[in-house]
Amino acid sequence: MNTLTRAQLTEAVYAAVGLSRNESADLLEATLARMVDALTEGKSVKISGFGTFSVRQKGRRVGRNPKTGVEVPILPRRVLVFRPSQMLRDAVNAPPRPSVGL
Repeated sequence: MNTLTRAQLTEAVYAAVGLSRNESADLLEATLARMVDALTEGKSVKISGFGTFSVRQKGRRVGRNPKTGVEVPILPRRVLVFRPSQMLRDAVNAPPRPSVGL
């Protein structure tokens, strides 16, 4: 499975914007840090045409150990939720474009 990394994102910013590689890395890190700060404050992060990141509070509930069947309390916690935009869904479900240069 292929994974897009921070280094690849930095390289894409470098190629598209024309900043130096260090400035591109700093820009990416600042953007990600701002997103993390907003989410830790309980705010949503909406990127138009991409999707919305938000934090949801899950309450206390009772779970069950699948191996033993013993009930175990699951403590309340916050979870990160991503809801993709319709544009992203359409792009992911579109038929693949033919590769050039093969």
